[in-house]
Amino acid sequence: MNSFYEFFAGGGMARAGLSNDWECLFANDFDPKKAASYALNWGRDHLHVGDVAELTTDDLPGRPDLAWASFPCQDLSLAGGGAGLKGDRSSTFWPFWKLMTRLEEEDRAPHLIVLENVCGALSSHGGKDFAAICSALSRGGYRVGALVMNAVHFVPQSRPRLFIIAARKASVTLPDELLAESPGDTWHSSALVGAFGKLSQRSQKSWAWWNLPSPVLRTSIFADLVEDKPLGVKWHTAADTKRLLGMMSPVNLAKVETAKNAGRRMVGTIYRRTRADGPNGEKMQRAEVRFDDVAGCLRTPSGGSSRQTIIVVDGKRVRSRLLSPREAARLMGLPDKYQLPKNYNEAYHLAGDGVVVPVVRFLAEHLLEPLLAAVRDEKKKAAA
Repeated sequence: MNSFYEFFAGGGMARAGLSNDWECLFANDFDPKKAASYALNWGRDHLHVGDVAELTTDDLPGRPDLAWASFPCQDLSLAGGGAGLKGDRSSTFWPFWKLMTRLEEEDRAPHLIVLENVCGALSSHGGKDFAAICSALSRGGYRVGALVMNAVHFVPQSRPRLFIIAARKASVTLPDELLAESPGDTWHSSALVGAFGKLSQRSQKSWAWWNLPSPVLRTSIFADLVEDKPLGVKWHTAADTKRLLGMMSPVNLAKVETAKNAGRRMVGTIYRRTRADGPNGEKMQRAEVRFDDVAGCLRTPSGGSSRQTIIVVDGKRVRSRLLSPREAARLMGLPDKYQLPKNYNEAYHLAGDGVVVPVVRFLAEHLLEPLLAAVRDEKKKAAA
């Protein structure tokens, strides 16, 4: 059985994606509320609540096959302050990396490291943040590659995320079938290719273009996940819905009118955004709607964008309400048996701050597990 550490674990969505075929040796999160959800669903065994900067290798049991770190993204995202790796939150990468280097000194370094973050990490500080991460990994003895994986291939939510996957040179021989000679179209975005071009020669020599298959065509749509009788939220009053429609531009109102004439129930999502399109160019809040069977990217309530609102159009009848916690969890690929916090904001924040479960499963099945199988094969050959 493969083993792992899960740093910045949140509610344990990476663990959910890795599945029961993996053994968790250690989990950590700074937020006691998220840690409470983790414990509720996974138990308190191996869970450490506290700042990653205060951890030592004495806190880390055994030798993991994988160290997963979804380090805080707020300082790297477009919705955050743009402070990059020097920000209070995203600077937690460096204490994490310090632990990895100490494990190497103790001959307990993980074979694989996965870092997950927003795609803004590619362009933060003109690409210097991404380059600093890749440089640290390559100097630490790892082959490094990255993927931009949009959750829309697996769930009806537009959610592109950056995954940096590093394989320890001393213990992992990379199978040819897991490497591509050049970047592909599905998992290697133009932004990633551009960021690679800004890396140092040393980092580029340690680079790997990971080769993953194309995903199976998704069949689910956003409406499939919507609850008829949601828990934790109430439908807006007619006056509230009318006020929401009044915040729409002519382009978005036209989308609603088209939905009315569709001849079927239409379910869309709305974000409130500030736009400079007032009568005299002044900023004003607008409601922007989409009816493409896909939800917009979930964001935390404290982020720069508002929480998503559902709009249901059935003929001339138009209703609206906030996305429910369970719907948010479904958009992250969590099963309905997953226990959510009772508080709305806590549940929404837990989902919006997590990693999409089927994305992790796909990455594990097609890259992480084959890489670790290669490690085991090499050990068998050496022992023969």
